[in-house]
Amino acid sequence: MKIIEGGVTAAKGFYAAGVEAAIKYKNRKDMALVYSETPCVAAGTFTTNVVKAACVLWDKKIVEESPAVHSVIVNAGIANACTGTQGMEYCGQTAKAAAKALNIPEDSVLVASTGVIGMQLPIDRICAGVEKLAAAKADSLEAGHLAAEAIMTTDTVSKEVAVTFEVDGVTVTMGGMCKGSGMIHPNMCTMLGFVTSDVAISKELLTKALKEDVVDTFNMISVDGDTSTNDTLLVLANGCAGNSIIAEEGEAYEKFKEALHYINMTLAKKMAGDGEGATALFETKVINAASKEDARTLAKSVICSSLTKAAIFGHDANWGRILCALGYSGAQFDPEKLELFFEGGGKRIQIYKDGVATDYSEEEASVILSQPEVTVLVDMKAGTEEACAWGCDLSYDYVKINADYRS
Repeated sequence: MKIIEGGVTAAKGFYAAGVEAAIKYKNRKDMALVYSETPCVAAGTFTTNVVKAACVLWDKKIVEESPAVHSVIVNAGIANACTGTQGMEYCGQTAKAAAKALNIPEDSVLVASTGVIGMQLPIDRICAGVEKLAAAKADSLEAGHLAAEAIMTTDTVSKEVAVTFEVDGVTVTMGGMCKGSGMIHPNMCTMLGFVTSDVAISKELLTKALKEDVVDTFNMISVDGDTSTNDTLLVLANGCAGNSIIAEEGEAYEKFKEALHYINMTLAKKMAGDGEGATALFETKVINAASKEDARTLAKSVICSSLTKAAIFGHDANWGRILCALGYSGAQFDPEKLELFFEGGGKRIQIYKDGVATDYSEEEASVILSQPEVTVLVDMKAGTEEACAWGCDLSYDYVKINADYRS
């Protein structure tokens, strides 16, 4: 596998665009298109929040029932959530506009929205935006980048990644983009993610790979503990690479899964590190746990702890908060056996062993905790399983951003 430049247009046959449509924002891009002239097989994972946006309900039906997918239309600023029957009607009108502009079937159009809950979409602007997107679409890396910028809300940076890998001697490409900065606590999976590939693969295996991989990628991040009404992760594969179709598990499928995992993990970490008001990516790695489930539970509990996140922001080696978060996670373990370390900037310091603090330097710990990427390593000394979770520190700016988000 080779990491390359690009995002959703890195793979053959995919086009993208990002335009200004004045959905809610002014003087910035706020609508995006991902498009393949060649029909795609599609897979998706969606929020488990009981309150689901209209676009989530629309996409679930398209992914499950439509024979092929050609495009995704995304808007930023308004979530189209809690909008009743009108919200669903607007999904249909968006698809109809895209079908006309791109000359594709209406049931091959996916839609996604992110932004304020409860507002109705200005459907006239949405439809006008679709026409602008269709006219602007291109298969360049720049077009993919414009699309990644257009889906941002409170994000401070756009988020893209792409790789190539070999399948039966054929070079296959996979790329992706996502947005997410606040209301991030995926559980499938506000976050939106879109992955494109020119691989030929069956819908069944595409779906299997995606649903298994989100468990250790997007579902292992958290910014604020809030699971959005709009969480959507879509993967499209159009087969343009020309490889023999991956229709059964084996070496080719494993290579595909490896690439998908890297794409999903990288995008997930980019979201965690760009949490609203964040100054650092906060990783917790649990090793030597009794079970995989325990490892995931323990790691997620630490990165979700508001007190621990605040300590990371303050560069304070308050390891008691970490022990506390591990203790209430629900996993059973012996606190007298585990060991804790801080890592960052190429340095590591042990802070806890045999039930008590080590004789560590507070100054050295503070330097490590001042890095843009900070890791808490937890050695459970209870087995062989491990897991990673990613979050961010909790700063004053998080409250500032969310105190007046609607305005």
